[in-house]
Amino acid sequence: MLVLKFGGTSIGSPEAVDTVIEILKDKEHSGNVRVVVVSALSGITDGLIAVAEKASRGDNTCAAAMETMRKRHLDMSAFFLNGNEREEADTYTDACFTELNRILDGVVILRELSPRILDTIMSFGERLSAALIARICRASGIPADYLDTRTVITTDEQYGSARFLPGESFFNIKSTLAKRTALQIATGFIGASAGGNTTTLGRGGSDLSAAIFGAAIDADMVEIWTDVDGILTADPRLVKNAFTIEEISYVEAMELSHFGAKVLHPPTIRPALEKGIPIRIRNTFNPAGTGTVIRDEAAPSPFPIRGISSIGNVALIRVQGSGMAGVAGFSSRLFGALAKRKINIILISQGSSEYSICFAVLPQDGKAASAAIKDELTWEISSLVIEPPVVEQNLSIIAVVGSRMKNTSGISGKVFHALGRNGVNVIAIAQGSSELNISTVVSRQDEAKALNAIHEAFFLSGVRSVNLFLMGTGLIGGTLTEQIAVHREILADERQIRINLVGIANSRKMFFNAEGIDPGSAETLLDGAESFDLSVFLKRMKAFNLPNTAFCDCTASDEIASRHAEILHASIPVITPNKRGVSGSLEYYKLLTGYSRDRGIPYLYETTVCAGLPVISTLRDLAVSGDKVRRIEAVLSGTLSFIFNSFDGSKPFSALVREAKAKGYTEPDPRDDLNAMDAARKALILARECDMSLEFSAVSIEPILPKACFEASGVEEFFTELEKADGFFEQRRAEAAAEGKALRYVANIEEGSARLSLRAESAGSPFRSLVDSDNIVVITTDRYSALPIVIKGPGAGAQVTAGGIFADIVRIARTLV
Repeated sequence: MLVLKFGGTSIGSPEAVDTVIEILKDKEHSGNVRVVVVSALSGITDGLIAVAEKASRGDNTCAAAMETMRKRHLDMSAFFLNGNEREEADTYTDACFTELNRILDGVVILRELSPRILDTIMSFGERLSAALIARICRASGIPADYLDTRTVITTDEQYGSARFLPGESFFNIKSTLAKRTALQIATGFIGASAGGNTTTLGRGGSDLSAAIFGAAIDADMVEIWTDVDGILTADPRLVKNAFTIEEISYVEAMELSHFGAKVLHPPTIRPALEKGIPIRIRNTFNPAGTGTVIRDEAAPSPFPIRGISSIGNVALIRVQGSGMAGVAGFSSRLFGALAKRKINIILISQGSSEYSICFAVLPQDGKAASAAIKDELTWEISSLVIEPPVVEQNLSIIAVVGSRMKNTSGISGKVFHALGRNGVNVIAIAQGSSELNISTVVSRQDEAKALNAIHEAFFLSGVRSVNLFLMGTGLIGGTLTEQIAVHREILADERQIRINLVGIANSRKMFFNAEGIDPGSAETLLDGAESFDLSVFLKRMKAFNLPNTAFCDCTASDEIASRHAEILHASIPVITPNKRGVSGSLEYYKLLTGYSRDRGIPYLYETTVCAGLPVISTLRDLAVSGDKVRRIEAVLSGTLSFIFNSFDGSKPFSALVREAKAKGYTEPDPRDDLNAMDAARKALILARECDMSLEFSAVSIEPILPKACFEASGVEEFFTELEKADGFFEQRRAEAAAEGKALRYVANIEEGSARLSLRAESAGSPFRSLVDSDNIVVITTDRYSALPIVIKGPGAGAQVTAGGIFADIVRIARTLV
C-alpha cells in the first residue's frame, strides 16, 4: 500500500497532470495507492502570499492577480472536464475565490495580516488543487474522493508552522479511510487546530502531510513526486556530472539538506521513518527513474561519500584573543548574545588553542551578529583581551557527507587534495565527532570549482579530466589538436582521462566554450572568433574558474612566456614547448620552477629540449634518486644534426644547407638555425636542470658561419656568401676525415659551464651514430660513469613535439588522483 505526494510543478500544467494520471494508472501503482497528497498548483501559494501582503498595506488592487489565479484553475478544468463535472468544479473554484476576496477585503480594511489569517488564505491553494485533481481522476476512470485534511490532521495553534498531534491525527485518518474506499486526493500542507482553525505545517508541509498519512495507515512506502530525479550527489546546476543517489539514510539526508540540497525538508518525513516506512523521491517527468530511497538505515554507499552540498552565500564571523583561552562560559555568552538577536548559526569552527572561534551566518545577519558580539564583549574588547569581531562576506560552505566516512582514513586528505590542487583556499573547517560531514568554508567564487573538484575525486571512478586552454594553433598546436581529436575517446575509455578543450587562440583570434570545443574544428572556429588579446584571454581563463584547468603555450612568444608565472600563481598548471621562459633570466627560471615545486602546481616543459625525448625528466629522476650529473654532451639541433650527418664530401656545405631548407628543417632564414642560438637555449635549460646558475650570456657559442654570412642583407645574399665559404668547410671536413673522424656540432655542459662547438668525432663516438635530423644527449653521472646514459631520437618535428606535449597533458591528469 502506497501514499503518493505530488508537488506544485507536478500538477502545474495540463501536461503535468496528464503524467500524474498515467502514473496512477500504470502497473506499479494501479490498485496499490491509498492516498495521493497534492500541493497547490505551482506558483499559487506565492501568489496568495503576495496578494495577502499587498492587502495588509491597504492596497485593494489585487483583482488582476486573483483573476489570473482563478483562470488557471478554470483552464485546467476546461482541459480535462465536461458537462456536470466541469460545472461543479468551476462552481467550487468560484466559491473559493469569492470567499478569498471576502477575506482579503477584511485585511485591506484592517490593514492587518495575522499569521492565523495568512494560514487561512494560503490553505486555498491546496483546497483548490486537490478538489480539481479528484474530479480529473474520476473523469479519467480512477475512482477518487477529495479529502480536506483539515478534517483529519489535528495540530497546535502555532500558525505558519503548526506541529501535528500524532494521536488525534492518526485516529482521524484511520477512521475516515475506513469509511472511504476510493482513492483519496488529500490536501497537503494544511491541518486544523482542535478549535477548528485552519493551520499550515510550515516548510515542506505537503511532504509532512504524506508522511503523516503513511505512518497512520502503515503504508509500505511513501513516494514523493517532484521535478528532479531524486537526491543527487551534488547540485546539477553546478556539477553537470551529478547523478542520482539510489539509497540514503535519514541522517545523511538531513546533513545534505542543511547544506543546500533542497529536494525535501527531512524533518517533515520523520513520522513515516519512525515507523520504518521508507520514503522514495521520484521525478514526475521521468516516471521510469527509480529515484532515491530514504531509510533509517540505508545500504552502504558504493562510494566513500554519499553526496556533496553547499550553501552558496554566507558570512563568517571571527572572534579571537587571549581572553578566550580557558575562560569557562565564554562560548555560552557569545552564542547567547546571538540567540537573543535570533541569529541562526550555520557552522562553528574552533581551534584547540581556544584562541579563536569562527562561525558562519546568513550574509544579512553579519552586521547584526557583529553588533551583538560587541555589545556582549564590550569590556573584553576595550581591555584588548578580545579583538573586535571580523566579518568576512562572499563565502560559501561546501559539505561532504556520508556515513562511510566514519573510521575511514584518507577521506579528509582526498577532499583537501582536490581543493588544494585546484587552488581553492580553505578558510575554515568543521567536522563533527559523528564523522558524517566534513564542511569547509571557501570563497564564493570558488563554490562551483570546489564542488566539481571534490565530486570528480570521489564519484567518477578514477576518471580524471583536464580543462585545457591552448595558446598557439600553428604547426605544433595544430598537430596537438589533431592528436587530441584522434585519441581523446581512446584515452577516456582506456585510461579514464578526459581532455576538454575550453579555450583556443592564435596570434589573431581567440575562442572559448566552457562546454567544450571540438579539437577537430578548432581552426575553423577561430576564423569567426573575437580578436586576440593576451590579457583578455588570461582574464577569461581565470574567470571561468573551472576545476582541473591547464594552460598550454605552443608558441615561441616572449610575451606569453613572461605571463607563465602569473598563470601559475592562479593555480593553473602550464605545459609548454616555449623555451623563452626557462631559458630567460635565471631569476625568472627560479621563480617558475620554485613556485611550481613549492606550491605543487605543475610547470611542464619537457618538450623545450629534444621534443618528445625524455631528457629533462631523466635528469630529474637522477637527481631525486641521489645521483650526480658530471657531464652532458649533446647534439641539440635537428637542423645542424642533418647538415653535419650528411657532410661527407659528396656535396658542398652550402648545398646541404639548401637541402635542409627545402626539407623544412630550417627556419625561412637558415641563419636562425646556424647561429646556434636555439641549441644554446636548450643547453642552458639542461645546465639549469643540473643546478648550474647560468645566464644565457654565460653560454659559450662557437660560430659556425663566417661573419660575412650573418652580414648578408637577404637569404639569397646569405647563400652567395656561404658558397664562398664552401672551401673553408671542406678543408675542416677533410682534416677530420684524414684522422678517421667526422664533424659534429656538440653542446658540452660540465663543471658549471656550457659551451657549443664544432668537434671532430672519432668512429666510436655516439655522435657518429646519428642519422638524418636526430638529436642525442649523453649523460655521465657518478653511477653512469663507465657507460653513460644515451638518449637518442627525433629531436624536432610537429608530430613528436605535439606527442610530447600531449604526454605532459596526460601527466597533469594523473596528478589529479
